[in-house]
Amino acid sequence: MPFRLANVSGRAALVVGDRVHDLEHASESRLGPDPMDALRRPDDLAAITASLEGSDGGDALTDVTLGPPVPRPGKVFAIGLNYAAHAAEADLEVPPHPLVFTKYPSCLVGPTADVRMRSPRCDYEAELVVVIGTGGKDIPRERAWDHVVGVMAGQDISDRRLQFATQRPQFSLAKSYDTFGPTGPWMVSRDALPDRDDLHIRCWVNDEARQDDRTAHMIRPVPELVAYLSRVLTLEPGDLIFTGTPEGVGGSKRIYLQAGDVVRTEIEGVGGMRNRCVNDA
Repeated sequence: MPFRLANVSGRAALVVGDRVHDLEHASESRLGPDPMDALRRPDDLAAITASLEGSDGGDALTDVTLGPPVPRPGKVFAIGLNYAAHAAEADLEVPPHPLVFTKYPSCLVGPTADVRMRSPRCDYEAELVVVIGTGGKDIPRERAWDHVVGVMAGQDISDRRLQFATQRPQFSLAKSYDTFGPTGPWMVSRDALPDRDDLHIRCWVNDEARQDDRTAHMIRPVPELVAYLSRVLTLEPGDLIFTGTPEGVGGSKRIYLQAGDVVRTEIEGVGGMRNRCVNDA
C-alpha cells in the first residue's frame, strides 16, 4: 500500500487524499511523532494509510504548513553532472565516476519555505531526492531500490558566486546556506511511483518553464548511486541523495534568481513545491 509521509510542525503525518493525519494520533500512539522514526516503519505507515482511506478526520492540506519530510538526515549526498544535457550546457565533460558532494542538513526546509539569498548569483536546480530506508554497506545494484523507502522533490539552490570563488569549484558550502535545500511536499513510498526509474521532472521560475526532463535520462540512475555510495560508507535510514539536475539551470545563461521570484518544482507521482526568493541581508 503506498503512503505519503509529511512533516507538520515537526510531527510526522500521513497525507491521504487532501487530508493530513497526525501519525501518533492515527496510530493510537503505537508510533511516535518523530518523522525520522516513522520512515523506519514503512509497513506500519502503509497499513495506517489504508485504514484512513475515506476518513474525513485530520486537517485539510490547505490549512497546514509542511516542513521538510526528512528533517534530520545523518548524511545528505548530492550528485553533480548526472544529466548529459546539463553537462553540455555547463561546457563540462561527464566525469568518469559519480561527482559527489554534500549539502549540510541545516539547509533543509519545507516545500513552501522562502529561499533566503545573500548573493546576486543564486541559482535553482530541480532534483529527485532519494530517501534511504534500510541501511547497508556494499549494497548490490540489483537490490538497491529495496533500500530506498521513498522519494521527494528537491531544490539544490546554489550560490554560484561562492561556488566559483576559488580556483577549483567549491560545492558544499555554496549549496548549504540556510534554506538552500527545499524538499517535499512529502516523502512518497517507492511503490506509489508510476515508474520509479522514469519520472517527469520540471521546474518553473515565475511560471516560465526552465527545466523539463525525465529521470530516465540520468547518466547514473538511482541503483548505481546507492551501490556506489555504499561501497565507501554505510548508508543509514534517513540518509538523502540529491540525484542531480537536468538541463536548464539559470547559471548557464547568466539568468540568476531575483528577490520576488517564485521557483516551482514538480515531479511526476511525487508532488510539487513552491518557493519564493527573498534577499537575506
